[in-house]
Amino acid sequence: MNVNYRLLNSYSFFLLVFSPLLFFSCSKVELGAQPVLDSVYITNYMNSEPAFKKQLDWAKKFYRERSFQLGWFKNHEIVPQAGKLLEVINRADEEGLNPKDYQIVNFEEKFNQLKETKKSDTATIKALEREIDVALSATYFNWASDYYRGLVVPRENKSVEWDVKRNKIKLHKALMTVLHERESKYPYAEFQPLHPQYSNLKKALAYYRKVEAEGGWPQIPAGIKVKKGQSSPVVPLLRKRLREYLSEDTTTSNVFDERLRSALMAFQESNGLKADGGIGPATIQKLNMPVGQQIQKIIINMERWRWIPKSFEPDYLLVNIPEFRLHVFEKSKEVMNMKVIVGKEMNSTPIFSDKMEYVVLSPYWNVPPNILREEIAPQVMANPAYLDALDMEVITQKGDPVDPSAVDWLAAGQDGFPYIVRRRPGPKNDLGDVKFIFPNTSNIYLHDTPNDELFNQVKRGFSHGCVRIERPIDLAEYLLRNTSWTRGKIENQISTRKEKFVPLKQKLPVYLVYFTATADSNGRVSFYEDIYGHDRQLASMYFNKVRQ
Repeated sequence: MNVNYRLLNSYSFFLLVFSPLLFFSCSKVELGAQPVLDSVYITNYMNSEPAFKKQLDWAKKFYRERSFQLGWFKNHEIVPQAGKLLEVINRADEEGLNPKDYQIVNFEEKFNQLKETKKSDTATIKALEREIDVALSATYFNWASDYYRGLVVPRENKSVEWDVKRNKIKLHKALMTVLHERESKYPYAEFQPLHPQYSNLKKALAYYRKVEAEGGWPQIPAGIKVKKGQSSPVVPLLRKRLREYLSEDTTTSNVFDERLRSALMAFQESNGLKADGGIGPATIQKLNMPVGQQIQKIIINMERWRWIPKSFEPDYLLVNIPEFRLHVFEKSKEVMNMKVIVGKEMNSTPIFSDKMEYVVLSPYWNVPPNILREEIAPQVMANPAYLDALDMEVITQKGDPVDPSAVDWLAAGQDGFPYIVRRRPGPKNDLGDVKFIFPNTSNIYLHDTPNDELFNQVKRGFSHGCVRIERPIDLAEYLLRNTSWTRGKIENQISTRKEKFVPLKQKLPVYLVYFTATADSNGRVSFYEDIYGHDRQLASMYFNKVRQ
């Protein structure tokens, strides 16, 4: 294979090259039938280039489904989609990818060889058609694998914590859609992303790269003090820094006015800060974050969107852990959102997906083994009345009561411990009045909390891993809206302090995800703190894979 890292500069150049190739339209009598491939040829070609070797299975599936007929030629003429593919690859940097990673074959050279071959040399023409066809398919799979599935595929990189239902895209089917041989509800034919949230981040990436090209953000000096209505030389710097929040603002005044204060508050809210309009150290740190760091954060969150399933279900719940927020979707539209509390760094909330099955009213709280072992047992051994003070009880696995004095507390929380320690329903219960169960191996669920004051904090990493929600009764009422469980009935059941499991009519998908950058349809970004350090790890892996 003739490897060359140059590719066509634009789609127009592709058309320029192919305009003379109208000689392909000479009659089938002269060139005969299209050449046919075979599995040996495909295997040998794909294995001859390391970048293509890992895409061999997709190539085999693609050509096997078409009985090894060429895909990129029709009546000896190359199809327009080839030019579009090369144009898309040429702009791969717009996706946070490196075009050179996909410019394996020098197609300009191959196209020229095809153009310059004499019409009478049908053997050479057909050999080139075969080679170009497989090269285009290999190039598509090489690009599409990264674009649609990701460079750092979690299931192929066990160090990446991400157990969300995976993207099961079939790349050979996607290529058939590109070639207009099948229809799909997904935009493969347009070489477009699968999620609008990805497209929003792509807009943001273009804007932040423009800012970087212009020299980056103006630096806001530390220790400044300016209040609404005051004049300060730092105000023009703030106006320039916050220009994406100050559309059509032509003010040149040095006065810190209400419009600038509102823009600052919007910036603070978008960056996980207390939106008070003040210019404190945390706000200045965010304002002065190097644009290069923000570009990297945008790119790795675009990568995470490639790991998400091709589409969400019409109805689902999504908890974005770094955002500390729950989003409720119905018919693909957000209908509710609320603050959440997630796990501390040492007890991080896992990233996964499952299906909610039950709403539990007036729940018991079964103490997890680690909390039982490390926190409860030592207290009980020091103070036998400790459980009564916490409104807790000990029961057997069958639910029979056990005298705490009969328990070997040194074995508490260990494998084989025969008892359950639980807190009764009521105002002291750690789960509050409601919990929402989606059975999973991590024993993670959504629940109420008696400590509502914690929702006033900006950074809300306080739990042992489960997700506490701000408005549990509202969520319960919504989930049970098409049943006999009205809000009044829910509240009456809670008041009894008797645990009640209420099954959902239909299981509801729940996604616990980790996005540290999101963007709206205008490309305005919200950045969130990397509370568990996942960004650092992913950035290292991702940018090591993107060839510099």
